[in-house]
Amino acid sequence: MPGGISHHAKDILFKSLSALYQNQALDVYGLHGLPRIKALLPNEFPSVRADERRADTVFLLEDDSILLLEYESNERFLDNHLKYLDYACRILHTYYQQEKRIRPIRIVVIYTSDVTSAREQLDAGDVFLSSKAVLLGEFNGDAIFHAIEEKVHNGEPLTPEETMKLILVPLMHTRFDRQTMIEKTIELAKAIGDEPKQLHIIAGVLTATDKFIDRSYAEKVKEWIKMNKVFRLLVEELEQEREEMLKKVMQEKEQAVQRAIQEKEQAVQQVLQEKEQAIKQTEKRKAIEIAKNLLDILPIHEIAKRTGLTVAEVADLAKEMDK
Repeated sequence: MPGGISHHAKDILFKSLSALYQNQALDVYGLHGLPRIKALLPNEFPSVRADERRADTVFLLEDDSILLLEYESNERFLDNHLKYLDYACRILHTYYQQEKRIRPIRIVVIYTSDVTSAREQLDAGDVFLSSKAVLLGEFNGDAIFHAIEEKVHNGEPLTPEETMKLILVPLMHTRFDRQTMIEKTIELAKAIGDEPKQLHIIAGVLTATDKFIDRSYAEKVKEWIKMNKVFRLLVEELEQEREEMLKKVMQEKEQAVQRAIQEKEQAVQQVLQEKEQAIKQTEKRKAIEIAKNLLDILPIHEIAKRTGLTVAEVADLAKEMDK
């Protein structure tokens, strides 16, 4: 959303969106056979490029593969697939650095009703990229919206599939323009009695229409969300998670500092011990040399007294000298 929702609000929305998508099948997109969604992943990855962009939505699936879910309203298939290739490289690099293994990546592109056909492959010789296309222009958005609207007004709960379809209605084929359909969908979501589901749907709509939504309307939605009790609870939960994470980081930092201090003290003690031992060895060698020079002059017990050697050590030196 261009300037509509702050980074902090996006954190809350993505947390809510994660709760919605968690363990949901992708059948609503017509994608049968894909593993179920396990978790929502960060959608920003490090890059050395100045024009860094982020993927729309990134999921971890139950088979530990990664699903890159993109929303498009144009037919620039080559440009878009080069963009996905860039995202895939960043994802591969990020997780390889963390885990030292290559995670499989799946790419699904949700095309709005503006697109009537789509290419699913980028063939660049030894470099090949494949995606799965979902054409929302083939869905009857008006019929879907009307059926869900009746259930909401009758106070009937929505199924997970209906919830997912409602999120995508603004991108489907309808008799209304997209912005109008976004507003109708969000207003219908507000009429749902289940507050968590309200936020889940609005989070999904804002995410799915991120590239298309009107900036001023997004600002209004943001203000409404701030008044939502579930949002406030999520804010508190997120703040608590961040506080715990910060506390953990500080504890780990303090432990690292203590370990460094202990290691430094141990190193200093070892150096001092080695230095003391070297001094003693040097003094011992000097004492032995002095004792050798005094053997023909003084008695053994007198030499021991003057050099600090034991009588036995001096006696042994005398024996060696007699050989």
